[in-house]
Amino acid sequence: MPDIIILLLAASGFYMLLPFILTRIFKLGVIAEGPSNRGVAFTFDDGPHPAYTPELLDLLREHNAKATFFVLGSKAEKYPELIARMHREGHQLAIHNYVHKTNWLMSPWTSRHKQADRTADIIEQITGERPTFYRPPWGLLNLGDLFILKNSYRIVLWSVMVGDWRACTSADQLKSRLMGRIREGSIIVLHDSGDTLGADIEAPGEMLKGLKQVLVELSFTGLKSIRTDELLGKKELDCGEITPAAGRLTKREYKKGYASTP
Repeated sequence: MPDIIILLLAASGFYMLLPFILTRIFKLGVIAEGPSNRGVAFTFDDGPHPAYTPELLDLLREHNAKATFFVLGSKAEKYPELIARMHREGHQLAIHNYVHKTNWLMSPWTSRHKQADRTADIIEQITGERPTFYRPPWGLLNLGDLFILKNSYRIVLWSVMVGDWRACTSADQLKSRLMGRIREGSIIVLHDSGDTLGADIEAPGEMLKGLKQVLVELSFTGLKSIRTDELLGKKELDCGEITPAAGRLTKREYKKGYASTP
């Protein structure tokens, strides 16, 4: 019996911890930062939220800033008007699973078909465009995700995280942390909803106050807030073979001119 337990623990570690080491430590198979091109990408997870997301969209519009929203499919279904507004105002829609559940507790087929693809279908029905960027909840992938999800989606993590999901993190602390860590090419993860496991429901309120200060200060640095796909630019689009069936282009098609430069 102890031998079986050891084998199960070893298998679980291989399934969960190996991809953690590969992606979070060595950044293999994922995107965590863009090139230095005088841009940064603010990304927002866990939404949309009926109160916080409209306020966030107002703030971004006020500062002529674009962002990437990694949304939950279940919330996109519930608040399609917010998804439509994000799209209409020029922001990038991306996938954060159908429900906020760790991929460590799912098979790679479940995380691909019942979480990522299901959410992509919902967003496409609302906007007419199919998202191709994906971020797993808590940034945790299982081993199979590196092979199955990566065939159709670009997996995007982050280079800047400031603990904005905690209500005890004040707006001034958020501002200080963000301004101290943001640099050209940064991908910043923030949250426009606080109703997921481990988050505080009122935390996005402080995030919005801190972000407002940051956007003002960034305007004096020359750094522009742009979508993640724009941050990555032509170089990123031109690497790797992506199937047209997934709504994306192969390297050969790109060079023939079927894609436009961001």
